[in-house]
Amino acid sequence: MSIEKSGSGLGRRDLLKLSAAVGAVVAGAALVGQQPVFAAEELSLKGKRIAISATGTDHFFDLQAYNAQIEEVKRLGGEPIAVDAGRNDGKLVSQLQTLIAQKPDAIVQILGTLSVIDPWLKKARDAGIPVLTVDVGSTNSINNTTSDNWGIGKDLALQLVSDIGGEGNIVVFNGFYGVTPCAIRYDQLVNVVKYFPKVKILQPELRDVIPNTVQDAFTQITAILNKYPEKGSIKAIWSAWDIPQLGATQALAAAGRTEIRTYGVDGSPEVLQLIADPNSPAGADVAQQPAEIGRTAIRNVAKLLAGQTLPRETYVPALLANKTNVGEVTKKLGIG
Repeated sequence: MSIEKSGSGLGRRDLLKLSAAVGAVVAGAALVGQQPVFAAEELSLKGKRIAISATGTDHFFDLQAYNAQIEEVKRLGGEPIAVDAGRNDGKLVSQLQTLIAQKPDAIVQILGTLSVIDPWLKKARDAGIPVLTVDVGSTNSINNTTSDNWGIGKDLALQLVSDIGGEGNIVVFNGFYGVTPCAIRYDQLVNVVKYFPKVKILQPELRDVIPNTVQDAFTQITAILNKYPEKGSIKAIWSAWDIPQLGATQALAAAGRTEIRTYGVDGSPEVLQLIADPNSPAGADVAQQPAEIGRTAIRNVAKLLAGQTLPRETYVPALLANKTNVGEVTKKLGIG
């Protein structure tokens, strides 16, 4: 994923040098995910009961991954036991307790705050139930299927820095640092920004919330704009996922501050539509492939139960969508 030279003169050579400096960890991480390729038609879950636990399904990513897992278990001949906690941690813990008591052949956990779910993933493991995850960095998971969040965080940060010419104030939403992908993406932003001393993350950072994410982001950004009314006083708004980006973009449009750009992650169709609009302040979004992530996690369950050794992490490619290439990206994702 390349970033073209901006009007500020921050060019490809500068960004490639920086990418080499901050991206070494990505190369190391990518090696962990390398594995032999097995034909999907050879896999089977016949006679197997596979538990699928979702933290919630109100977000595009979560719903796509959840539904794809259910469908893939059925396609491979297994029985899915699917539960959705509706973003309620107490319900999530209760459902995990129930699943452990049912002794399925495997449990797949989709997202979740690590401090909340990890004790129960350990209990499942101690009970002899294989645990796999989607976007959860737990030592109790045999395999975590995810996007390369180191690469996502780096690429999005480099796009942002390029777009603002390597200087200016940026507003950051950082409400879910306990969720592994969000933490990695945030850390990569900080790692990139430190190489650009003229870029400043405004303090205090904003805290995105669930539920009512769009409305809350709209309200918080409206307040920030009132605090920084001069054009140029804020250059960009960053969030670790794209629902806060949606609310922030709406707030900028309502306030007539479309010179500010917004950045996020996931590839929700409504956000990609805003990026495709040349008049919208939505600047870039890294589009994941949640359905493919879900299917891959279930295929990994089938491989594991067939006696195959899994890597610690399996990475599914993501695509950086910006104003220039968003049409191509949405076509590749099949949603354009």
